[in-house]
Amino acid sequence: MDALAAATLTSARACGSVTLTGNSKYEYSFLGTMRPILKPASLAGESAAIHGRILAQARAHFFGRGYASWTMDELANELGMSKKTLYVHFSGKDAIVAHLIETLAAELRKDADNLLADRGLNFAEKLRGFVESMLERVAPIDPRALRDLQRFAPHLFQRLEDVREKTIPYIFGRFVEEGQLSGVVRTNLPANVAIAFFLHAMQGLMHPSSLERLRLAPREIIPVAIDLFFGGLLTPTGRKQYEKLFPR
Repeated sequence: MDALAAATLTSARACGSVTLTGNSKYEYSFLGTMRPILKPASLAGESAAIHGRILAQARAHFFGRGYASWTMDELANELGMSKKTLYVHFSGKDAIVAHLIETLAAELRKDADNLLADRGLNFAEKLRGFVESMLERVAPIDPRALRDLQRFAPHLFQRLEDVREKTIPYIFGRFVEEGQLSGVVRTNLPANVAIAFFLHAMQGLMHPSSLERLRLAPREIIPVAIDLFFGGLLTPTGRKQYEKLFPR
């Protein structure tokens, strides 16, 4: 207990509860117990808003310029806040980038979940909806940003690879399962083999060296990869449904 708390505890015991202001984080009751002071909803909302502003600005920098081309100092200045405020929300640039990677994956999973749960859409419509949302989310990513991350923050690049390794099977495994249940995806191929094939294909295609060699951005690679993947999995019925929405 700090000195201020100790000095106030006697008063608290004598005349009911006392809430300490300033830097204190606790309220002291007449029984001498301590409990955390809860933040008002308005303060929590303000904190969430600041958190969101930081991530939005950092996301634009990270996706468009890479990892090494911006600093926490620059980010604080652009946001018009002190570095102290910035560090209250994130321990450093690595923490921000890690959060951005996890957030992107979570957004893609949520998009897929929402589409697959929509009973008003057929399989091809759900797949098209997901492709469109995925392209919208990855469109800002400059291929050079991935190379920059690999070069200057290999631990975060590995985290990106790990997140992708979990996210792709989750999303496309569900699409394969949905397609098989609705009769538009072949059932004579093991689903786990198909997903493993697609995962390794995407890991290879999205690698910085592949993007540089092909001179393509992620938003250009993804539709081709999905078309090649589902092109081999669809039944004749599924192919007709698919080609109505994905004309060549």
